[in-house]
Amino acid sequence: MVYRGLRLAARAVPKFALYNNNTALRQLPLQFQHVRTYADKIVKVPQMAESISEGTLKQWNKSVGDFVEQDEEIATIETDKIDVAVNAPEAGVIKEFLANEEDTVVVGQDLVRIELGGAPSGDKPAAEPKESAPEKKAEPEKAPEPKQEESKSAASAPAPPKQETPEPKSKPAPAAAPEKPVTLGNREEKRVKMNRMRLRIAERLKQSQNTAASLTTFNEVDMSALMEFRNKYKEEVLKKTGVKLGFMSAFSRAAVLAMRDIPAVNASIEGPNGGDTIVYRDYVDISVAVATEKGLVTPVVRNAEAMDLVGIERSIAELGKKARDGKLTIEDMAGGTFTISNGGVFGSLMGTPIINLPQSAVLGLHATKERPVVVNGKIEIRPMMYLALTYDHRLLDGREAVQFLVKVKEYIEDPRKMLL
Repeated sequence: MVYRGLRLAARAVPKFALYNNNTALRQLPLQFQHVRTYADKIVKVPQMAESISEGTLKQWNKSVGDFVEQDEEIATIETDKIDVAVNAPEAGVIKEFLANEEDTVVVGQDLVRIELGGAPSGDKPAAEPKESAPEKKAEPEKAPEPKQEESKSAASAPAPPKQETPEPKSKPAPAAAPEKPVTLGNREEKRVKMNRMRLRIAERLKQSQNTAASLTTFNEVDMSALMEFRNKYKEEVLKKTGVKLGFMSAFSRAAVLAMRDIPAVNASIEGPNGGDTIVYRDYVDISVAVATEKGLVTPVVRNAEAMDLVGIERSIAELGKKARDGKLTIEDMAGGTFTISNGGVFGSLMGTPIINLPQSAVLGLHATKERPVVVNGKIEIRPMMYLALTYDHRLLDGREAVQFLVKVKEYIEDPRKMLL
């Protein structure tokens, strides 16, 4: 609460006394009136990230006149990577919105004006009645009389004589109504502006196609051993660690081990004019593709080479939950040296994933289906999965890409090798 000043009121004193008589001015009785007002706070668009300077004001979570607590979310700003929440710096009442929904806003722009202090409407004291001049009682307006004069004149005027018209002997047949064209179903169209994340995804995917010399190689893997391993230990792991053991951690670990023999899969090309330098890394940051309502995001499991299966699975589960709840940060998505995309959860049998630049490869997992396969000269029914590796042919030759995929297959078909 802020006292903005004191209102000085002078009682009836002649003007000449105020200007010409200092004594009279000193003897002037003073009347102080305290004026209590609340200070206003302008909330600005917050800093989002080094690479993000603007966004779209997606929605206001409050209305003008609403009371907000400190740190309560006021609005949501959508960027091409994440959604940024705008929180109230202090408690107060929203007085004015300085931007509209779907407006493009930049960092530092005025967004909303809040009157600090106050209390929720249920706790606010009733406002003091304002003194106002007595209202004059308005004389009741007489309802407009019906048009009596017109009715009287109409009644007094003699009615015109009726003219008899001979009826036709036969009435003509009514013309047939034109037949309406028959339409089948609804043919309406709806146009929706693409959100920033979808626009950014489209831009990145097209950039990847235009930059990388993409090629995809396939293989199939027998999931019997891994499924048996998971079924045997999943309850024990869940009870001890609270983590649900899945397949993503096994494929992540298998990819990390395969990169020891084929390090170019974890490398990237940098430099001007498409790149002239190869960057090799001794760490593995795996980008995990997660589908959300707004589009595909790829949060990063950092230093996967130093994690075991449970650690990788825990990190993937945490990032997946944050992605679905819209709580991912720029730090969660920055970087990444290799991507794994699991289209099998949606039933995909086979596909060719697109490289996530500047990475050099992406591993695509697909649905597990029981198929007849030849095992030791006999036909057996086994749970099989197709694997796809899309790689940048500028950096990886076909031999290296195939060898990498074969090693991943060997680790999955015999998970005990991952312990060696």
